[in-house]
Amino acid sequence: MAKDLLFEIGTEEMPAGSMDQIRNDYLELAAKELAKYRLDFVCCDVFSTPRRLVLYVKGLAEKQADNKETVRGPAVSIAFDDQGNPSRAGEGFARGQGMTIEDLIKKDGYLYAEKVEAGRPTDQILLDILPELIDKLPLPKAMRWGDKDIEFIRPIKWLLALFGSEVINFSVAGIKSSNQSEGHRFLSDGAVTIASPKNYFAKLAKASIIVDQTERKELILSQIDDIQLLDYKPLIDNQLLTEVIDLVEYPTAFMGEFSPDYLELPDEVLITAMQKHQRYFPILDKNDEIAPYFIAVRDGDTENIDGVIEGNEMVLQGRLADARFFFEEDQKYGFENRSEDIKEIVFQKELGSIFDKVERLVKLGGLLSEKLALTPELRKQIERAAALSKNDLATEMVNEFANLQGVMGKEYALLLGEKKQVAAAIDEQYLPRFAGDNLPKTKVGMVLSLAEKIDNLVSHFALGYIPSGSQDPFALRRQATGIVRILISNDLSITVSEMIRAGLTVLDTEEIKLKNPVEEIKIFLKQRLENYLDEAGIRYDIINSVININDDDFSDLKNRAEAIMKIRNNNQQLFVDLVRGLVRAKNIAAKLQEDHLLVKEELLIEKEEKKLYATYFAKKENINEAFAKGNYEKGLKLLVTLKESVDEFLDNVMVMVKDNDVKNNRLALLEAIAKLADSVMDIDQIALDEQ
Repeated sequence: MAKDLLFEIGTEEMPAGSMDQIRNDYLELAAKELAKYRLDFVCCDVFSTPRRLVLYVKGLAEKQADNKETVRGPAVSIAFDDQGNPSRAGEGFARGQGMTIEDLIKKDGYLYAEKVEAGRPTDQILLDILPELIDKLPLPKAMRWGDKDIEFIRPIKWLLALFGSEVINFSVAGIKSSNQSEGHRFLSDGAVTIASPKNYFAKLAKASIIVDQTERKELILSQIDDIQLLDYKPLIDNQLLTEVIDLVEYPTAFMGEFSPDYLELPDEVLITAMQKHQRYFPILDKNDEIAPYFIAVRDGDTENIDGVIEGNEMVLQGRLADARFFFEEDQKYGFENRSEDIKEIVFQKELGSIFDKVERLVKLGGLLSEKLALTPELRKQIERAAALSKNDLATEMVNEFANLQGVMGKEYALLLGEKKQVAAAIDEQYLPRFAGDNLPKTKVGMVLSLAEKIDNLVSHFALGYIPSGSQDPFALRRQATGIVRILISNDLSITVSEMIRAGLTVLDTEEIKLKNPVEEIKIFLKQRLENYLDEAGIRYDIINSVININDDDFSDLKNRAEAIMKIRNNNQQLFVDLVRGLVRAKNIAAKLQEDHLLVKEELLIEKEEKKLYATYFAKKENINEAFAKGNYEKGLKLLVTLKESVDEFLDNVMVMVKDNDVKNNRLALLEAIAKLADSVMDIDQIALDEQ
């Protein structure tokens, strides 16, 4: 038989931004614990509201599975004497297993003890499991309360634990478990008695609690759809929607409005004020511009909804009034004048102020521009963008709305009359901000973004702040991934070593703690590149083969990897056979005792070696030219055409003949063939399989 398990942990209001991860971790932990205790179940799920975390296990066995254990003992020949009587070894093994010699089994020439540990009742085991779930649940930030010696995401207020209709009685932090839950704080009478897990959701729904977060999401979206927006549409940010879902137990969506006068503010300011500060969904008009309306979700029903709307409108009105004040004050002060203010903002104790960082960015932007052979006009724009890049950090607006750094720099630069590329670069310097985020679209922004990330990476590595394990307080992995993505997506012809050296050149500190900073930072960047190529579907052996040849030009490396992968995918067996032939040729050619021998046509005797030489001679220039120009796919296709001639030679021509001149000539031919791929891949790294 099986019953459902319901375990509800009631708490004070939990942080909405953490709940999605907590639910996932809780589900994984619960499944692992049930398996550890050999408890079979049909399925389990985790639900939550701001004030409860719920584990629901369907079809949980009433008794854990029996534990069958087989222990091998001594050989039968040792366990018994010649007369078949138990020896001391046999009796000792039986005694050690808590069995008699007659209970043991003879099999495969050995004695075995087969023991069965009967499973315990589930209700007894749950007395151990449920407190452990509270104790072991990984939490982003735990807290203590009162004199309790327990930590949890928020103080625990009640515990509901039911296995079928049976209460599992235990206590945690002085709270005793029961069959009592709590209804909505304002829309119910409080305590709700749950007779069985099967009627839990219905009972709480009557108490104005929608326990299932997926159901709350569907309800919110449905309510938003029901709002008559005419030519308008809500701007639904998925991250915000997830947070709002975990802010309410009984959602009711409503629409409010604000004065159209505030539409003079930049869109990003309006969106930030609504989304980040008020958890509202902005509304767009038919031209996808911000309209003077918003949608919000209250935790409650429609009672006094007009008053709720009015209250939310007043709060937003105040927020936007502050934003307009900051916006106007910043313009009065002057964006350029902020260059003096950023001298007072510390970037890093050992690295000086934000102004010092800006000076490095100006120099580094110039060095990168030179390496990339950019026009004088672009270099001038990069220098200007770098000089203004951090001024917005000292503005009133960014002090109030921190996530608008870069965005407000762009807006203020445009108001100052700066070129569009310069203004855009101030915002684009932070791109990509996260995995999958957009890359800079302008060349000025691309170079400034590279400079920003290289300076962050090089300066922190040089000072010994190197990520280890899960520790990465300065987000250097994200910075490195951004560098890789920018290099590859723009096919930039600049080496990683050049960039790192440029970053070290402008670094004004004597506290460089790495013996070889260029190599260590390069290894760190290569790890991000390997991850990028792996996620792009490039085989591990192809990644290794291209990195072994040249690991300094990431764009070229990516192009080679993609070309090899494409050729392999188009004709897998042909490619593998070619590489196998080239490896054989390389291994045989390794016996050549003299360097740089040229193939002498007059020493070619067999038809197969003449054919191979003729094919090689006819194709080598085109192959080398294609590789030199970066047209790797074309070069590899030409290389594949050598396969037939290579196979015929290796199958029919004896290389290691007595005639030393003929032998060396054949080895030189094989060496020349094998070296054709040397500038593209290390053929020894290619896995010669058919997968």
